Amino acid sequence: MENNKTASVYKQMAKWQIMATLLVAVAAFLIAGIHGAVSALAGGGSAIVGGFAASLIAKRSERNKEAGAILIGLLKAEAVKIFTIIALLFITFKVYSDKLVPLALIVGLGAAAILSGAAVTALNDEKSEI
Repeated sequence: MENNKTASVYKQMAKWQIMATLLVAVAAFLIAGIHGAVSALAGGGSAIVGGFAASLIAKRSERNKEAGAILIGLLKAEAVKIFTIIALLFITFKVYSDKLVPLALIVGLGAAAILSGAAVTALNDEKSEI
């Protein structure tokens, strides 16, 4: 995978995640008010930032041709993504705990995380057809 392909896939994935997070935030705002919207944005935002951190790690190993090295690079990227999400959620719970709407946070995180995988799969299918 080239740098341009990695950047293109991440940009498309981020667009999908941002749209999903904003949609959940609007719904949470209508249901639970401003704190619901902020909670949804915190959940979705943590997945988006985690994906960005993972893409930076994945770019480092994209020149490797060996299967083992590629796998190690992907596992490192996934570990960084998970650690980043956990760290951001921990900070959210510590800083915003008194007004946090847990369901909105979980739905925001879930929507962004699910669309992350769906976007990569869809983009991969598009590239393989070309």
